This record gives sequence, C-alpha cells and structure tokens, in this order.
Amino acid sequence: MVCQLYIYQLKSAIFKLTLLVVFLQNAWEVCAQTDTTKRKAYLEQLRLIRYPHPTNRPRDVFSSFVRLSYRDSTWDDWQQRTGELPPDFDTLPVNAFLPDPLMWEENGQSQRIESLADWKKKKAWIGEQVKHLFSGTFPPPPNNLRAHILSERSENGVKIQQVELRFGESEAAKLTLELLIPPGKGPFPVFMSQWNHRVWAKIAVRRGYIGCLYAGADINDDTESYQKLYPQYDWSILMTRAWGAQRAVDYLYTREEVNKQQIALAGHSRNGKQSLFAAAFDPRITAVISSSGGTGGEIPYRYTDERYDNESIDFLCSIRPQWLHPRLRFYAGREHQLPIDQNSLMALIAPNALLMSSSVREGGGGDPWAIEQNFKSVKRVYAFLGAPNNVGVRLRDGGHSVSARDIEAYIDWLDIRFSRRQLPWENKLVYDYSFDKWKELSGERINPDQFPQAPGLLDEKKTFVNTLDWNQTKQEVRERVQWLLGEEPPGLKGDSLKQLVPAEDYLSKLIDRPVVRNGKKQSLGPYSNAVGDNLFASLYYPVDESGGMKFGNRAKLPVVIFLHDYANTGFGMRYRDLFEGFLSKGVAVLAIDLLGYGERIDEGTLFYERYPRWSKLGKMVADTRAAIDAAESLDFIDSDHIYIAGYALGGTVGLFTAALDDRLAGVAAVSAFTSFRDMQGDGQREGILAFSHLHGLLPRLGFFVGKEDHIPTDFNEIIAAVAPRPVWINSPTLDRHVNPDALRKCVEEARGVYQLYGAEDALSLETPLGFNRFTSEQKQGMIHWISSCVDEPM
Repeated sequence: MVCQLYIYQLKSAIFKLTLLVVFLQNAWEVCAQTDTTKRKAYLEQLRLIRYPHPTNRPRDVFSSFVRLSYRDSTWDDWQQRTGELPPDFDTLPVNAFLPDPLMWEENGQSQRIESLADWKKKKAWIGEQVKHLFSGTFPPPPNNLRAHILSERSENGVKIQQVELRFGESEAAKLTLELLIPPGKGPFPVFMSQWNHRVWAKIAVRRGYIGCLYAGADINDDTESYQKLYPQYDWSILMTRAWGAQRAVDYLYTREEVNKQQIALAGHSRNGKQSLFAAAFDPRITAVISSSGGTGGEIPYRYTDERYDNESIDFLCSIRPQWLHPRLRFYAGREHQLPIDQNSLMALIAPNALLMSSSVREGGGGDPWAIEQNFKSVKRVYAFLGAPNNVGVRLRDGGHSVSARDIEAYIDWLDIRFSRRQLPWENKLVYDYSFDKWKELSGERINPDQFPQAPGLLDEKKTFVNTLDWNQTKQEVRERVQWLLGEEPPGLKGDSLKQLVPAEDYLSKLIDRPVVRNGKKQSLGPYSNAVGDNLFASLYYPVDESGGMKFGNRAKLPVVIFLHDYANTGFGMRYRDLFEGFLSKGVAVLAIDLLGYGERIDEGTLFYERYPRWSKLGKMVADTRAAIDAAESLDFIDSDHIYIAGYALGGTVGLFTAALDDRLAGVAAVSAFTSFRDMQGDGQREGILAFSHLHGLLPRLGFFVGKEDHIPTDFNEIIAAVAPRPVWINSPTLDRHVNPDALRKCVEEARGVYQLYGAEDALSLETPLGFNRFTSEQKQGMIHWISSCVDEPM
C-alpha cells in the first residue's frame, strides 16, 4: 500500500503496543495469577477501554448526568471507596444465550424446573442476583407509615388529593402522592405512575381507574434522600424510586376505594426500568407496564452490545451511573457471563400481568428483535405458571415518546387482564422467525454428513501453484457461498439512475439519520430512480463553498457503500462522524438500510413466507450488489473506486458481497465475523446459531449444528475469493462473539491466496484491545485505509 497507509498502520500498532504495555504493567499474564491479582487485572483492563466518566457534579437528579449516589460522584469513587473488584471471569459459567429461568444449576448439572417448589427456590435465587447486580439491596417495608392529606379539591366530579406519607426513623423519610379518584362508589382499579406521567393518569381516570402519582421521578423525587436515610443498603436511584412505589401501595391498601387485586404500575423510559424493579419485589402490584425502558427495561443485557446500537452496560454506567448498581459495569463486554438477565428479572413478576412496549424504530434502546427474544423467554415462565396470556408485548412505530393512542392501548391491556372488558389484543411480532418454522415453510431437509468434513480449497491437503491454479477453482468457492445464501429467485437489474432527489421513504423520516456538516445528502429513489427492487438509498457527497459537488483534483468521486450493524434504526446518526470523515477525504458515501432494519423492518417480517428457499443474508447481498449497479450508473462516480465498508452485520454482508462481485475495489469490515466451523461444541459464543436460529440470516446453517466441520464454506474461502483486491479487517481482542484464534487462522489461510498474487499486504488484520464496538479510532482507521486505497495507483 502507499506510504500514507503504512504510516497509519504504524501509528495504530504503536497505539496498541502502548495499551498492551500499560495493561501488562498492571496485570501481567492473567492466567498465571492469584484470584485477587487476576481480578485487579480485569479492573485495569476495563479502565483502559471503558467510556470516560463525566466530571464531578452536584447532586441533581433532574439531569441525566448526576452523581452515582450521595456517597460517590463517579463509578471510580465507588470502586475506590468499596474496594470491589470484578469477579474472576475464568471461574464463571459462560452462556451466550438468554439464561433459562426454568433451568436450575446444581452440582454442575442443569435440571429443568418441574414443580412450584423448585420454582420458588429458583425465584428466590434470581431475586438475590438482581439485588447483587442490578438494583442493589434495599430495606424491608417500614412498620410506621403515617399518611397526611395535604389538600383536597374536586374537578368535574374527580376528587384530587395531595397526600404525604411519612415513615422510617423519626419519620424522616417522606413520599408525596397525588390521587385522582373518579366519581362513584368503587372499589376502583388503580393506575399508578410517576410524577411526570400525570397525563397518563388523566386518561386512566376517564377509563374508571384511580390515578396514583408518586414523587419518584426526575422532576419531583422524594426518594433521593432514602440512600442517606438508610445507609446500610447499597441501592441505586431507580431502586429507591421503586421502593417508593411500594410505599405508595402500602397506603393504597388502607383506602376503601381501592380494588386491591387490581393495582397497576406503568412507567416510561427510566421510569419503565424502576417499575419493573417495583413489581419484581412486590406481588401486590398485579400489573406492570414497561414502556420504552430500553437497557434495564425490555432489552436483555446480552443484546446491548454496540452492534445492536442499544445503550450498552458501559455506556449507561458512564453517563447515568446512578440508575443501576455500579457492580453491573464489571460485566461490560462480558454480558454472556451474567448469571441472570432481564428475562430473569421479569420472571420474578410472573404470574402477575406484564406488558413490554417500545417503538420499532426508536433509536438507542428500542430494538424490537431484542425485546421479542425477551418476550419469548418470559412467556415460557408464564406458561409454566399457568398464565401464558398475562405477558404481552406492544410494538408501536415512531420515536421514543408516546401519545394518547399508546396510553389508551396500555389501559386496554389492563382492562383485559383485569377482566373489565373484552377487547381484541394481539402480541404482534416483527421478527417472528424460528428455525423450525422456516423448515416447514421451505421444506428443506439437509443431511450434513453428505458434505465432506472440513472441505474447502484452503485446507492442508490443497495447495495452489499460481493464480491460474486458484482461479480455476475459485468458482467452486463462489458456488458454495451461493448455496449457503439460498436460492435467489430470478429478477431484473435496476434501471440506470437518472437523478438525485431530496425525497425519501416516509418511514425514514422517523429515524435520526446522519446530518453531515461538510457535505450534502440526496436520495436515490423512488420509482424508476430506485435502487434494485425499488429501494431507497442516501448518497452523501462533499460540497464546495458554493454548495456544488466537490471533486478536488479528481475527475470523478470514489464512493464507499456503507452497511450498518444490527441496529433497528439502520444507518443512524451515530455514523455522522464516519460519513464526515469519508467526505473530508473526497470519498462519497452511499448508504442503504438492510432488509429487516431501519425503514425496512416490516419488509423483513414475512420474508420467508415470500421466499422460503432464499435467505435474508442472500437478499442483503443482492441489495448491496444493486447498490453497486446504482453507483456505476451515476456519471460522476468513479466506477473503478467503489468500496464497501461495514460494521458487524454490515461487515459480514460486505465480505459475502465482495466474494461474489469483482466490481468492488475493496472491502473494510469491523467486528464482522468469526469462523463458522470453529463453533463445534463451543458454548461461549452464539456461533452459527446466530445466523440460523436467532436472526434467521442463513437458515441452512441450522442443519450443521453439532456438525460445523461439515459446513461447505467458511470465511477463509470467502476472504480468499476477494483476492487480490484489498481487504481491511478490524476485530477487537475482547469481542465476545469471536474466537480470535480462529479468526486469525481464517485470515492467514486467505493470505496464502493473496501471496499468489504478490499482494500479501493487501489483506490487513488489526486487533485492537476492546469489546465489540465501533470506536472513533476504528472509524478513523477505516477512513484512512479506504482513502489510501483510493490514492494507490491502479
């Protein structure tokens, strides 16, 4: 590569070496250390790669950026005060999938829970784990609660009371309530919520509920003093608020107007998280609604990697350290070693009613796929307890906020669960896929033993003398890749594009797309101006001072087709700095939403009903190749410099596409793969089950579970099929989805083909210290690498 690329790689290597030296100075070799030394090493490792903390700040619970607790300003303050260390992860079990609440681990053996007595035992264990990892410990209910009605008035027949509760030592703790009591005799069901959700309670009152608001919200929080009043407990601020909600229930139990069997609690965003805590530890709350609770709400921690663009543990514990117990942060990047997850917390609520809700296109924590995994797991617990209909899910569209139609639907659900009305309800899923369902739709039955063991052109039994030798068999690799992608139906190539337009899909307007400051965005589509099968795409290009397209010293613009991760929002605002970086180098960016994401979520729901013998990944590759067609048809794009860049899922799609399409000049992929065949008997990673069972990307792989060494192809061949075109792979060392040794082996085997072309340096592998995330350093590396390829003489 050119000198510029070598300089960047040298800087990157120096940076990684510096991190390694610092880490080794503090940690030495983890495997050779005592338990305490290893745990300290894990702590130093976390400090090297975590998000930075905001600066010290006063106690201000209205802001998201507040102190961790009344004792500690930051996570570091807490760790230094308590001396707590991460666990010895070498000794902890590993489970890449959601832990099954109905399984009991005893004496190293997994046993299915068959009786209510066994469930009671497991439930108690989960409760202790929740306190240890998520909420912190909290006091028992006070025995001296006293209520005082501060004021009372009437509005249109609704009685409005302000009530102050006092309790604890010297009655120092208080909680303010507002009751909205409809006219009539009662007893009435109760709709509880936090102080800032009064408009929700007003709708509930019209529906015949008592509205009960408690001062456990950012705008009015009586519970912030509880940590100081009960210093022997280590509860988080969300748990203090949840405990306050339970004290409100104490008072409601003293009121004759209250139907004590019908007390519901609802909360939105952070209030959804605290509502789950409250209901999990108080069965008197007979129904709970978590609305857009995100991480710590409806989304399991195992699916909060940044490849899902949800708020990760590390991110959340950095910017909002007060919400959850700081101990949880030790599991950042090691979520698969959590003994419990959000499905476990929600199992504590069963068989009481539980509704999960979010927007399918909500950014930063509305991932419907993750929510559905949670829902399916929790539903099995409800079914075991004989109440399968008591858990529900409602996925809306739009952004983070809710409107009257959503609250009315929430109360519909409460009415159904409380047997107040017979109303229609459907737990409609947008990722309603299962491997077994696909098998029935497709009729496919594949015997993995009919495929040779460890096949492929790059195994130890096969060598290549020259490029002609390799090219004669390269087609076989492509045929195996195509087989894995399924049977693509015959179709037509998209029309040549005629113009760029400002129009975009109306659903795209619900998504916070990148708004670049050094360029302009135009759309491809709709109608005859669309990409491939009537797809919209966004083209970002650099502009000069007059706002015209900027070519610099080039006759035409090089372009990178960017492919996003597993984010429900597709290519969202988080990529603005990446796009701006490309534009600053004179490289245009063409971005599309992959099937099942962004504006195309609904398109993916019935994909296998429509194309049972194709695959979602196959469709993604076909759409990406259509994007190449579109780029080629634009007269201002340099067709010799069309690249693909992708993160996570996007990187996977990019590698598959480049293996099949010679028009691409190169591909850059971050956290894109691990070896398919390496997954035999490996419980640490999702492996091929991620493709066949979880995301439904490559269903045919599901027949090879337990027979992974019979899979027809792997990434060593996929990368080799790209040769001699340049490939840049960036895979962090602590990516829990990757076996780093197997990944390196894939790359090195592919390098053997690059050597035939005399292009060994065109295949680059970087392994920075870190988790699965797309950092600014990785983005800069991608930008530098592609811009260096553009500048390299052809």
